[in-house]
Amino acid sequence: MIFDIEYETMPREALESIQLRRLRTTLERVNTTVPFYQEKFKAAGILPGDVNSLEDLQKIPFTTKQDLRDNYPFGMFAVPMDNVVRIHASSGTTGQPTVVGYTARDINTWSILMARSLVAGGASRDDIIHNAYGYGLFTGGLGVHYGAEKLGASIIPVSGGNTKRQIIIMKDFGPTILTATPSYTLYLAEVAKEMGVSFEDLKFKFGIFGAEPWSENMRKEIENKLNLVAVDIYGLSEVMGPGVAIECHEAQNGLHVFEDHFLAEIINPDTGEVLPYGETGELVFTSLTKEAFPVIRYRTRDITSLNPEPCICGRTHIRMKRVSGRSDDMLIIRGVNVFPSQIESVLMKIDEVEPHYQLVVDRKDNLDTLTVNVEVGENLFSDEVRQLQDMEKKIAKDIKEYLGVSAIVKLVEPKTIARSEGKAIRVIDNRKI
Repeated sequence: MIFDIEYETMPREALESIQLRRLRTTLERVNTTVPFYQEKFKAAGILPGDVNSLEDLQKIPFTTKQDLRDNYPFGMFAVPMDNVVRIHASSGTTGQPTVVGYTARDINTWSILMARSLVAGGASRDDIIHNAYGYGLFTGGLGVHYGAEKLGASIIPVSGGNTKRQIIIMKDFGPTILTATPSYTLYLAEVAKEMGVSFEDLKFKFGIFGAEPWSENMRKEIENKLNLVAVDIYGLSEVMGPGVAIECHEAQNGLHVFEDHFLAEIINPDTGEVLPYGETGELVFTSLTKEAFPVIRYRTRDITSLNPEPCICGRTHIRMKRVSGRSDDMLIIRGVNVFPSQIESVLMKIDEVEPHYQLVVDRKDNLDTLTVNVEVGENLFSDEVRQLQDMEKKIAKDIKEYLGVSAIVKLVEPKTIARSEGKAIRVIDNRKI
């Protein structure tokens, strides 16, 4: 099933024609209404009329998160405030939060794109959606909510937290679709087990998970523990929120970018050079239909690649590979680039450990050290010390062989790593860099 078959299966030539028309309109509008872009274009010696093909977009300078923070709170808005009906903001974990706005038309567009996403992820109007994404300034909860209503499905706005209550609701209400962050999903499985509730007795068919990088091995872990098909969804507040791209449940092989609304590029994060399809680099987005808060060549810092090959589901939009990490979350340990998701891939291959871990980076005697704290199962932790030491050595050896970086592995008792009801805190970097 496809929600918007006309646009989602449109031939490439027609799709690119729409993209170019919408791109030129957006460039003209921001050049008129947003002083930041006026100055940016002028400094680069570029006029919107100079963009006569999609390739000409490369002439336009990038926009960064720092640009958004520098124009806090409303300096990047392209419409008067009396046209803005919704304001969201990033969590602001580093630096000043970024603030984004939506017109009524933006909210409707977002709702349609989230309805597309839910259908691609296996939902229909007959489903009951248990929405455990957080509501509030975070875009996740309300994005899914409005998409479900647009689709005509039933939505349970449970949000994050109150985990035991969520398990009771799952039993009593019989939801069939679960939406949450991957890390919180595993916590739900853990709490359900403690309560004596088996997901095999619940009614879930599909789960739509995102808002943080997660590995293929974590997908298998979730599918096994929750007895559902797990689908990856992608979005970010600065571009729209969730619903920029999603895997189809038929293939689970790359996330379809809704190209009639978002123009995607992959660049070399060091040089800014645009890379061809198939090469891995930093994802850059230009919004094509946003009214209140359009972004031009926005550097997401997410690392991925793009695949233009047709998909078995019938959608013609390009697919982006699962995000492997962020260029600004990347750890450099003694010259080796390390993403938390790479460590996770190693850990998830080991049956005796739990899918809860934390990376601690320190600097001692001018040398970086990486410590991987990982929980073990109840059975293993009760065994003799020698067995635990052997397991630590095995994991450290696997990390060294897979990533080329030495790590100190510490097995910790079950449930000692703090659980997250939103995005998991995977890295503690104690270095003064």
